[in-house]
Amino acid sequence: MFATAILLAAGRGRRMKSGLSKPLAKLAGRPAIAYSLKALSAHTKIKQVIIVVNKNNYEGILQLAGSKGYSKVSKIIEGGERRQDSLGCGLRALDRRTDTVLIHDAARPFIGRKIITDCLNEAQKSGAAVAGVPVKATIKKSIGVKGQGLRVKETIDRKGLWEIQTPQVFKKDLILKAFKKFGMNDVTDDAALIEKLGRRVKIVEGSYFNIKITTPEDLVLAEAIARKIK
Repeated sequence: MFATAILLAAGRGRRMKSGLSKPLAKLAGRPAIAYSLKALSAHTKIKQVIIVVNKNNYEGILQLAGSKGYSKVSKIIEGGERRQDSLGCGLRALDRRTDTVLIHDAARPFIGRKIITDCLNEAQKSGAAVAGVPVKATIKKSIGVKGQGLRVKETIDRKGLWEIQTPQVFKKDLILKAFKKFGMNDVTDDAALIEKLGRRVKIVEGSYFNIKITTPEDLVLAEAIARKIK
């Protein structure tokens, strides 16, 4: 297996409401991206790491990758406007030897060796695997407009519902085919491109610690997790 990790760090972080680059936000004294970068670099099956950045965090991430000696970082490239645009930049930068592609959000700092291993192993067998956890909250579908009489339409049975995370791992030929055909579509995760091909995507159990930093409130929880695992 020659697995390449694409670490997506090009998001603008608009919902942070501070102009703060999420990958460079400090958690227990370390930039958020350092946690996932360390986990990916330490994994024996990951041969290379490509970091996709934006123009605002490029210098900070370049300095971090260089100063900490992350030797598996092969490229740091600028991404696009949307997630799938940034993914496309990463896919075009793949080493020709790559046969397996792991895609991970830098805004999810707390992946561990087991999640990486399980997703890689499952993708080797089935071609496509994503990390996820069972939904714990009660989910209700709404009707109306937020702030203008929004009400409950129905309660969704959460049995069988999973909150999907990253990493998401695919055979290279499969993700390239899916991106070529559906890469212009708006999707919220990479597995959706595979689903559009009519292919099955396997779910690997992730971790409730594997949170995504999206809003300022998430930083509070992320800080607590970082201190716990430190």
